[in-house]
Amino acid sequence: MTAPTPGPTSDRSAGTRNRSRAGLGGTTAAERLVDGVLALPARLPADVDAVARRHLLDAVGVGLAAARTGPARGIVAVARTAGPCTVLGAAAGAGPADAALVNGTLVHSLEYDDTHTGSVMHGSAALAPAVLAAAQETGAPGDVVVRAFAVGWEVLVRLGLATPSGFQRVGFQGTSVAGPVAGAIAVGLVHGLGREALLDAVGVAASFSAGNFTFLSRGATSKAAQAGIAAQGAVSAVALVRGGVTGGRAVFEGERGFFGLYAHDPSAADRLVALVADLGERRHLLDAAFKGLPCCHFLHPFAEAVAALDVRPERIVRVLCRLPVGQEQVVAEPWEGKQAPVTAGEARWSLPYVVALQAVRGEVTLDDFTGDPDPDVLAFAERVDREPWEGSGYPAVFPAEIVADLDDGTSRTVRIDDVDGNAGRPWGEARVVAKFGDNCRRAGADPDRAGELVDGLLHAAVPDLAALPDLAALPDLAALPESATLPDVLG
Repeated sequence: MTAPTPGPTSDRSAGTRNRSRAGLGGTTAAERLVDGVLALPARLPADVDAVARRHLLDAVGVGLAAARTGPARGIVAVARTAGPCTVLGAAAGAGPADAALVNGTLVHSLEYDDTHTGSVMHGSAALAPAVLAAAQETGAPGDVVVRAFAVGWEVLVRLGLATPSGFQRVGFQGTSVAGPVAGAIAVGLVHGLGREALLDAVGVAASFSAGNFTFLSRGATSKAAQAGIAAQGAVSAVALVRGGVTGGRAVFEGERGFFGLYAHDPSAADRLVALVADLGERRHLLDAAFKGLPCCHFLHPFAEAVAALDVRPERIVRVLCRLPVGQEQVVAEPWEGKQAPVTAGEARWSLPYVVALQAVRGEVTLDDFTGDPDPDVLAFAERVDREPWEGSGYPAVFPAEIVADLDDGTSRTVRIDDVDGNAGRPWGEARVVAKFGDNCRRAGADPDRAGELVDGLLHAAVPDLAALPDLAALPDLAALPESATLPDVLG
């Protein structure tokens, strides 16, 4: 007689559980992580719930702007599988994996998406597309979706904090390495998976971890896709588990485990276990920083420092940037290439170009990273230099210090202790909504639907995402009336 096969969404048998534990000689980091997640309260604390809703809204707004003007906007046409899941910028829905891939790529493509600085994780770019796709696939209520999103953030941050900047030192983007794992837990919660299935999802999701720093090659835009691939991996991992695929339990441990491979730091598995101990008490999502500028987050405090100088560009002879050690491979190497980017889009990761942008134009906007580099900005970038800054506090904070030599022989020093939007300088709802409104205007989104999403997502007792599909269906710009404006709710 053939043994019965477990259902696609059911946990595996107790016998399988016992074999997994017996073979490992104890509880693994993955088991401690999943058990910690499942022990969390069913409701989020009010402050966490409010912040999670804002981060979801911000991700949608950034993705919409990217679908209209971003370097990866052509990817909207790639989602060819019909399905119930919204694709930002498109009228037709797609399957959950395709929607997650496209939306994650869009959200990350402008370098305008949020970051948890201590873990160096772009949480919403990987997590929001994954949980939104799962929500529309399952019809899960909004409170379940927001809670899963918030839990995914807590997992993602802890994966990064277990090996501070470890993934980046080896040459991987942390978001695309840890995003599939954290996202699979979030998607699994939306699907209502139990303990064993969630453990399988963690093990399977680790097979999707990837994303190296070769995007820093001249003119490449592949970094955007890394968040999309992470979101797609999260959705796909859960689909595979629901179809019967199983995952290893000791996924984090050892030289060939998650941390050993991607961070060369196998001891990080033990640190992850310690970090899991305060799940539900320490809420790292509250520290995640919204972005006010559409470029690498490392560069924001440098632009702010230049603005604080309040000196005309022609008076500045030289700007010395003290750059926190650990950031140089992203924004300063090779220096000659950073001073002369091939495209304006590439300059999103250029310290000298962004410093020059702020000095020459007095602001840094989305429009500054389209087309060719500005010759005046390139000329000023030649006056920018840098030196390593040991003991800056990075990555717990993203600071900057500049020394500007002026044409009268004097020098002025400006220091920014931490980036705007970080835990010590948090954004309130008004700034988040204002940014969302600006992004919707740039996208040509329906102003009424935009207002409905703000009200439904931020203010309803149970988060309501019903306006999202209509908002995402961007019209042709030629079809928009010149008088189209967003309602007062968007400020």
